[in-house]
Amino acid sequence: MNEDALNMSLRKFLKKVGVTSQREIENAITEALSDGRIENKNAIAATMTLSIPELGLVHEIKDTINLD
Repeated sequence: MNEDALNMSLRKFLKKVGVTSQREIENAITEALSDGRIENKNAIAATMTLSIPELGLVHEIKDTINLD
């Protein structure tokens, strides 16, 4: 295993995850605010699940996204 290649590949994957996830979350929040689904909310709960079935990996991160 080439650790440098693995590190670069992981960084590329995580950058893609971060950029695309942020875009999707921002769009969903904007839409929900626009149509009134999350009126008068200061924060919303969020869960991100990372899974790599081939490795048997399931990692879940829970947090709150502040809206103000």
